[in-house]
Amino acid sequence: MPAGPADRVISASRLITAPGQPVVPEGAVAIESGRVAWVGPKPQLPTRFAEHPQTTYPGATILPGLIETHAHLGSFAGRIVPDTPEPAGHDPAWVALSSVATARQLASVGVTTVQSLGSRFFADVALREAVAAGLVAGPRIVAAGPQLTTTGGHAWATGGEADSAGALRRAVREHHKAGVDAVKVMATGGFMTERTAPWRAQFTTAELAAVVEEAHRLGTHTAAHAHGTEGIRRAVDAGIDYLAHASFIDPTGRTLFEPELADRIAVAGIYVDTCSPPSWPPVAGETITPRADELYRRGVQLVAGHDIGAVLPPSGYTYGLKQLHASGLPIAEVLTAATSRAAAAVGLAGVTGVLAPGYAADLIVTAGDPLADLSALDHLVEIVIAGRTFVPDPVAPFDPEQLVAGDGPRPSDARAAWLERQERRQSHLAALSTQP
Repeated sequence: MPAGPADRVISASRLITAPGQPVVPEGAVAIESGRVAWVGPKPQLPTRFAEHPQTTYPGATILPGLIETHAHLGSFAGRIVPDTPEPAGHDPAWVALSSVATARQLASVGVTTVQSLGSRFFADVALREAVAAGLVAGPRIVAAGPQLTTTGGHAWATGGEADSAGALRRAVREHHKAGVDAVKVMATGGFMTERTAPWRAQFTTAELAAVVEEAHRLGTHTAAHAHGTEGIRRAVDAGIDYLAHASFIDPTGRTLFEPELADRIAVAGIYVDTCSPPSWPPVAGETITPRADELYRRGVQLVAGHDIGAVLPPSGYTYGLKQLHASGLPIAEVLTAATSRAAAAVGLAGVTGVLAPGYAADLIVTAGDPLADLSALDHLVEIVIAGRTFVPDPVAPFDPEQLVAGDGPRPSDARAAWLERQERRQSHLAALSTQP
């Protein structure tokens, strides 16, 4: 087993204990047993820490480790087929190994906590335990296992199909038995599953409420995938804790923001990530977080969730933060969405996301000042997870042009495919009606 975290002191020219709090010039963090023991100006470092090994980073900034609230850790497994006579027999192991690679890539760009909102075979639960046991170095994991969906619904292949309130309650209990920290339900169809319409709701409000009630009874929070406005509304009515995407797509496949529904989301305190497809009809120059500014201005609690592993690769995490800023959010708000608020959204308030005594020693050191320029996050000089220095893997630079010019899902494509299916269905029914 690896050695325990070393007691030490890290200091830098700037210390951000939490975004929105005053920056501490010449700040220091004392670490003991994997936790923050003291933070403050280095000249005021208590004498009891004087004998700890000290690392100083002139010109740098210490801040809480970043958090990804919406990842799919095993998603890359399907893109590489094992060279064996029966590849499918290796699926569980392949998904687990793929999850390790994705999690380590995220840690390598400064993400010290990851919420996995969809993983086949509960591979994210296994990875959480492996990281906690020291079998593999990586970020702390909040695991949801397979997403709950209707038979043939969005992401049905992950193994979480259920078609009634009773079946959903049983599925939540089975997920609890498997050791999940969160439960995710597909409130609407999605862009990446054949024969589902992203703007169509998949569950009734009562069915979603059964998921929420059962999950809360068992001590886990809930998240809902929701592109369509009706699915968003039902999830809000059901008391969901977290909304993924919140794309506000109306029944015809158009993007149509509803301020009143956004106000309800804000009042309910629901956390929202805004990783969404481009608007339809197209809007020139919009970001990959097209609803961020509208929701932020209505007081919605936005968090840094980028659909890592499904939409963005791990190397695109900081690009996603920059897109939130480009959407209109102040830098301090973006950093809050990626640290303290993100921790609360994934059920880790009081554990991580802030540098304060008693919190986990999850932090990053950047070569510049991220409050002045988020690009400083691309220049890390140290990553610390639970008091241990994480040695990053090589990460290929993210190319936004690949995302913009790629063949990813677009509302126009999904709408065209759906309309084509409807036309074929109507033609088939018409042909049947003319038969003798």
